[in-house]
Amino acid sequence: MQKTIECKGIQKSYGTGDNRVEVLKDINLEIFSGNLTLLVGPSGSGKTTLISIIATILSAEGGDLFLLERDVGKMSEKEKAFFRRDHIGMVFQSFFLIPTLTVAENMALPLIVKGFDEEPAIEKAMLFLDKVHLREKAHISPASLSKGQQQRVAIGRALMNDAPIVICDEPTSSLDHHTGFEIMELLHAIAKEQNKTVVVVTHDPRIFPYGDRVVEMCDGEIILTGKCHE
Repeated sequence: MQKTIECKGIQKSYGTGDNRVEVLKDINLEIFSGNLTLLVGPSGSGKTTLISIIATILSAEGGDLFLLERDVGKMSEKEKAFFRRDHIGMVFQSFFLIPTLTVAENMALPLIVKGFDEEPAIEKAMLFLDKVHLREKAHISPASLSKGQQQRVAIGRALMNDAPIVICDEPTSSLDHHTGFEIMELLHAIAKEQNKTVVVVTHDPRIFPYGDRVVEMCDGEIILTGKCHE
């Protein structure tokens, strides 16, 4: 296992004066490759803010963040954007699939944005559609897919750049039990078989058995870390 994410005293607040709210208070956290880490806690505990900082979408106000041994605080915004593009795969709760593009074109977007020609990007997308068992859906609109299928497309798209860090925001929130378990089996396999760092934000206790580690947050602080199977 390799330490891929390290938070040292991360702080974040919103508002000013009497309206200032501390969202993250001195977060210290280490996350490793080959593990599926669950980030849990009630709404308003700071989970989404923390993963947004880890994903370099937001900047911390205090503390230090190291990703793949690189000091994020020393990166320019442009450097963060390139780092995010090449090293972080995000799976958003709302999927953000484009209905006017086919499933394969949606999957290929990260490579096209990176400068790949469309044909090799689509060829690689087809390989990833095989991995998520959706090759037969390649040429239809994602609007025609079930929510579970859309989630699998979003996960495949997050892996297109072979990102070592994969962050998923509530990947089972809109799925039935069976489909949710399928998605978690896929994410767990990605962590183990490809040695990825997979971080899953969730409110869903049903999926805890799929995690290797759980990090529990409350009121902007980490109150518990441990192995899921202890």
